[in-house]
Amino acid sequence: MSSALAFDFGEARIGVAIGSTELGIPHPVCTIAAIDNDTRFARIAALIKEWQPNTLVVGMPLSMDGTPHKMSQLARKFGQRLHGRFQLPVVYVDERLSSAAASDALNETGVRGRKQKPALDQVAAMQILQGWFDGAIIEPPADPSRAASPDTEADSE
Repeated sequence: MSSALAFDFGEARIGVAIGSTELGIPHPVCTIAAIDNDTRFARIAALIKEWQPNTLVVGMPLSMDGTPHKMSQLARKFGQRLHGRFQLPVVYVDERLSSAAASDALNETGVRGRKQKPALDQVAAMQILQGWFDGAIIEPPADPSRAASPDTEADSE
């Protein structure tokens, strides 16, 4: 049975969810609250070894109008690092409103206010994974540092 591991990327925390591609049902796994990248990626490596996903899904934060912002670029870079380190396909899903949907879902279960904090990122990752199961894949925004300047384009003609 194939599975996907989803990430709600944040600078302070990364929510993680898993789901079977056959069933299309996401489940919370954990929240990674490590400061340094080495610790974060060591934890992710352990999760990949444990769950053996076929695909990695990264939530892509966008402005409400769909335009990228600083966190979009960081999420794209995170996805590129995942692919580079683990050689697994990485797809991106629009995560607009995933945290709000996660908070609503937790409210429905009676978990409110500050009690949501430990689970919020995991439930947001579940929302992201559900988006992937539902076919909501998007292209990540372009890397602005790799955009060709007009001078470069003129030289190549």
